[in-house]
Amino acid sequence: MAELTESGPVRPRRSPLAHLEERMRAATVTGTRAVALTEWPFLTMVNLRVDPASEAADRIEKALGVPLPRQCGDTTAAGPHTAVWLGPDEWLVLSQADATALATELTEALDGAPGSVVDVSANRTTLELTGPAARQVLEKGCPLDLHPRAFGPGRALSTTVGPVAVLLWQVDDTPTYRLFPRSSFADYLARWLVDAMSEYDSPEVP
Repeated sequence: MAELTESGPVRPRRSPLAHLEERMRAATVTGTRAVALTEWPFLTMVNLRVDPASEAADRIEKALGVPLPRQCGDTTAAGPHTAVWLGPDEWLVLSQADATALATELTEALDGAPGSVVDVSANRTTLELTGPAARQVLEKGCPLDLHPRAFGPGRALSTTVGPVAVLLWQVDDTPTYRLFPRSSFADYLARWLVDAMSEYDSPEVP
């Protein structure tokens, strides 16, 4: 039900995959080949650009309480914030903090230096794929080498899963992955993953 304000009705915020919540839950596989898919909606995401060698970068790191990663695929985390490397002078800050407050704090830390701080929270949603079969599900449509020797906890890279461009982050060695697609492609990706998971609900063929 919409909330009434002086300017008119305000509809509750709805995630890009709310309509698929039951379908994703029903696709959960248990047992030795377990895998589950869930959405983490409304995660704060701030795109940050700054010269990593600048005093502004030092101020931003102090504000975040976390150093900005310097190499492709690296992430750093502390408290509610995780910084993901996107390019030599670009990062995505993922956080459980309020988006407006975080963007304001980082803009103040930038203090007019060359760079930018942009709240992109509405641009993407977050899918979490977890379980012993999660890597095999992704390998059906991801060109990255996801073997632990090449991709492990704390690694995050831009890639594709099926035909959808995503930022892929491995959170732990369960393994658990978080995928960040554009909101407009989230429905397609979720359906693709649900279909890819269905094989693991049957006994493995020797």
